[in-house]
Amino acid sequence: MRMVLCGGVAALGVCAGMVTASAVPGGAGTVPTGSARPAAGFDPAELEDALDDVHRAGVPGVFAEVRDDGRTWRGASGVADVTNGRPVTADMRHRVGSVTKTFTAAAVMQQVEQGRIRLDAPIGDYLPQLVPGERGRRITVRMLLNNTSGIPDYLTYAFPSLRGFPSRLDVSTRSLDDNRFRTFRPAELIEMGLSAPPVGEPGGPTGVYSNTNWLILGQLLEHVTGMPAERYITRNVIERAGLRHTGFPTGTRVKGPHSRLYEAFYGLIDPPRDYSVYDMSWVGPAAALVSTMEDLNRFYALLLDGRIVSRSSLAEMQRTVPTRALDGSLIQYGLGLHKVETPCGTFWGHDGTVWGAGTMSLTRADGKRQMSVAVNLIRWNRPDASGKPQPHPIDGALKALYQRATCGGASPAPEVAP
Repeated sequence: MRMVLCGGVAALGVCAGMVTASAVPGGAGTVPTGSARPAAGFDPAELEDALDDVHRAGVPGVFAEVRDDGRTWRGASGVADVTNGRPVTADMRHRVGSVTKTFTAAAVMQQVEQGRIRLDAPIGDYLPQLVPGERGRRITVRMLLNNTSGIPDYLTYAFPSLRGFPSRLDVSTRSLDDNRFRTFRPAELIEMGLSAPPVGEPGGPTGVYSNTNWLILGQLLEHVTGMPAERYITRNVIERAGLRHTGFPTGTRVKGPHSRLYEAFYGLIDPPRDYSVYDMSWVGPAAALVSTMEDLNRFYALLLDGRIVSRSSLAEMQRTVPTRALDGSLIQYGLGLHKVETPCGTFWGHDGTVWGAGTMSLTRADGKRQMSVAVNLIRWNRPDASGKPQPHPIDGALKALYQRATCGGASPAPEVAP
């Protein structure tokens, strides 16, 4: 079976990449592909064994919730703190990285429904000073949402000591510590992205995943609603969905029961360092949310049932384009949603990583099968002499967990040769 991952800041930090060797911050992931077969329930013992295997492979702590047609299973394995052995639990709050993007996209679509935003209007119509000139006239709101704007990511500029990895193995992770308590302004991060060389033409056939797009969308929400994007998303998406343990951080710490978050950055940090205390202004409405696996499953179930945005808005969110993740993989990306094909059907969702934390949340198109998984270690793959991250036992263990969580006891369909 084949696993594809993608999403955020390849080799850096905000992406997808809980399964492949090049996980980055704030992104999206994938699971085995193949011809579709329906899932056949789940075996709690098998799911528990799969969690334990992820822990034994090297992840300090992993926890998950799986739902199947009215049944719910929650489990956890390992520790939340390697220094004192405090166990991880299934109800812990977690930094969910770029899963945040689906919440932000839903908020934008609500404003589209109210007529305050037009998907195919130039962003310069709304924010001419932020995205001025020809760029502002050519880049539409839709292009920001599906990452076809051609605007590059700002992360290597906000974290300059990481620039050049993995082609340069002598980089330093000093920026991670330098920025721990730094408060970034959205405008300065956006300027970093806009000042960098474009990664494509606006509206091109293939998108390039970029967190800069999502900070611009946050400014758009503030412009049309008169309130910070985080406050609007809280009132109109999080509270509308009845999520009791989800929210944007108001300080550097995660409130409530949570795990420490261990960043390995491809072996450059050994032993992995705890980054659970961090100023998340470096990602804001792109990847700053804190949530639980239960809340994520509830959110995506309601979203795909047309209860957060209208059915027509959801259809727009599910119009995908091929998009190049920052780790180089190619994904099918809609408006804040990833389309993932598995042996048991089409799933929708997102994944993400921030420093030390990884999350994957997927819901089958019919809404009956869901999984959300969190890990408290990320970027575990060490590069070889050429800079290519090498496979690790964690990769295979997570792949097996995702297969069990999405497909249950169903036999996986055979891989179809291209």
